[in-house]
Amino acid sequence: MQHKLIYILLTLASVITYGQVNLSLDADKAEYAGKDIVNLTIVLELNGSDLVQQTGFQLPDLSKFNIIGSGSVTNTVIDPATNTLITQKISRIALEPKKKGKIKIGSVLVTVNNKIYKTEPFDVNVKEFVEKKSLAGNTSNDVYLNMEIEDREVYQDQPTIAVLKVYSRNMDNLRKVKNIHLPQQDNINVHPINFNRSEIDPTNSGNMASQILAMFMVFPNEAGYVEVPGVSASVNSHSSKNKIVSNKIKLNVKKLPEGAPDCFKNAVGNFNVSVYNATKEKPEAKKPMNVVVKVSGEGNLPDMELPKIAASPDYEIFAPKITSKVSPGTTGMKGVILASYVIIPKKSGAISIKTEQFAFFNPENKEYIDLGQETLALNAFSHEQVLEARSTVEKVNEYTNNLLETVNTPVLKTTSFKVKEKSKFHWNILLTNIVILLGLFVAYLLFKTWQKKRTLVRENAPSKSLGSVAETEREIKELLKTDINDYFSYLENLKDNGEYEKFFETLEELDEEVRGQYFQGSVSEFKTFLENHKGSSLAEDYGKLQQKIQIEKYSPVKSVEALEELLKTIVNLYSQISK
Repeated sequence: MQHKLIYILLTLASVITYGQVNLSLDADKAEYAGKDIVNLTIVLELNGSDLVQQTGFQLPDLSKFNIIGSGSVTNTVIDPATNTLITQKISRIALEPKKKGKIKIGSVLVTVNNKIYKTEPFDVNVKEFVEKKSLAGNTSNDVYLNMEIEDREVYQDQPTIAVLKVYSRNMDNLRKVKNIHLPQQDNINVHPINFNRSEIDPTNSGNMASQILAMFMVFPNEAGYVEVPGVSASVNSHSSKNKIVSNKIKLNVKKLPEGAPDCFKNAVGNFNVSVYNATKEKPEAKKPMNVVVKVSGEGNLPDMELPKIAASPDYEIFAPKITSKVSPGTTGMKGVILASYVIIPKKSGAISIKTEQFAFFNPENKEYIDLGQETLALNAFSHEQVLEARSTVEKVNEYTNNLLETVNTPVLKTTSFKVKEKSKFHWNILLTNIVILLGLFVAYLLFKTWQKKRTLVRENAPSKSLGSVAETEREIKELLKTDINDYFSYLENLKDNGEYEKFFETLEELDEEVRGQYFQGSVSEFKTFLENHKGSSLAEDYGKLQQKIQIEKYSPVKSVEALEELLKTIVNLYSQISK
């Protein structure tokens, strides 16, 4: 009878445990500081061999967190007492809060044997956190920097805005924070928005006043978890100067979606591309012209790879000059970047100048946009066609200009004399003129006397030695030496007056004069002479200068800034050569 009772109890226990499902979701604690990691644990326990998990864990909305990591493990055991299969699946998720305050964590769902099980939602409290890095020797009035980034989950090359704040218990210390250095790292590009200080907020937690010091954009250029280094600044006091550093922030950088066009490089945002001819004159074969590729829009504009002009056998391309006008926008850096190319058509007739294919990723629409190629159609004229196309007025003006530049014509000036009536004779003017004439006559006599004495001294002086051959050669070089400072002043005047053709002609005369000082005829011979007697560095600089002069000389659009830089290089180099 006793054995039967035990058997009945065991049967009832197995029936009670048969088919039991337990699902739970817990956090490791209820309150967290700003930099603490929230660890969630999901446990699913299946008691019974006939229970089948049909779906994985369906997580709640975790958009208010950055997912740092996750992992899971499954354990299967058989209870020897009840001969029941027990399957236990445990998953751990590590989260980094994006915001402060109460954050609700929803339910986890799972389907077992066509039945949906879920956990109960709960709240976690994230307190505001300021990383305290105190100043040495200033324990009573500490100053702290804190960097805040609201959106920590972005695409590669998509910007996120960072705000730098300073905290202190003494508001007077806030104005002592200076010399802010934004973070620099290979996997991020940083562009400042402003360094305008906000009004002081005295109502922060912990009886600390705060103030916004700066705002800047961070462009992560690689996918994965990217750590933004801290911002540094100095605190200047009467007795010392201390350095403080803010906290670091980790970004979850999403990889760009698949399906990018072959021409996509790294442009993220919204952009437009155009190409146009900036030269006012008609395109002429074998004559340089200025073609500009214009890229406008908003995004990672300063850091992206610009579309280039495609190579072609119809024209020759030189390296572009990049100019940009960019300012912070709402979704990135916005503005215009101009790439100015010098292009020389190799033939006359129709020429098509094309850019490389260009595509960008729009993070708002989450799609790639292929703009294709931009084309500039030109008709290059031969030199004879350009001359024939000129009007009669243009031909007369050119002939007149050439005549005035090449022929020295006298300048005639006519003056009309009129006899003034009732003119009165002034004796004072007559006496003044007589006194001036007498003074000039006395000065002439004194000069003649001094000249005679000087001639006698020269005749009585001993004859000067002819000296050695080296001394004679040195004297000849001194006589041949050109005062290049006069050339420098003249070149400066020509540049300021816009006489660019005369500027380069004078520059050639200067180069010939300097080469003549060392009895060198050609540029290549002079370069070899400099390398042997002045050093290879100076010879290399001379060769680069000659190339730069040729580029600026044949550039269709003359830039005042480029000529100023060229003139500075000329003054520096020729001054070293003529020493």
